[in-house]
Amino acid sequence: MFVGSDTVNEFKSEDGAIHVIERRCKLDVDAPRLLKKIAGVDYVYFVQKNSLNSRERTLHIEAYNETFSNRVIINEHCCYTVHPENEDWTCFEQSASLDIKSFFGFESTVEKIAMKQYTSNIKKGKEIIEYYLRQLEEEGITF
Repeated sequence: MFVGSDTVNEFKSEDGAIHVIERRCKLDVDAPRLLKKIAGVDYVYFVQKNSLNSRERTLHIEAYNETFSNRVIINEHCCYTVHPENEDWTCFEQSASLDIKSFFGFESTVEKIAMKQYTSNIKKGKEIIEYYLRQLEEEGITF
């Protein structure tokens, strides 16, 4: 479950066409209490970078884990672009990778938890994106 985030870095071009924001996000992961105790954490942190280019009409979202990055590597990339044949449509591409190096003998459990979390977050992510798209439309930004 998403707990909160802090803005780490933000950039806006002079004309406002490019907006890049990087956040450090905090999650409460649905993991067994024993695993959290062994790992010594209650929350996990990841970094998310959103790059909006209004000129090219693209949004790129990159995310990677900070917590346990020496043991587990999670990378995700999402890209929203205008459909080449219909400018009223949006194309969405998503890729993710998970590499578990060593996790106190709980590699299989961690992999299952990560996949469960990722799958449940896909639906939540879609809802969040649709919410922000509606906000942009209300502000008159439709490109």
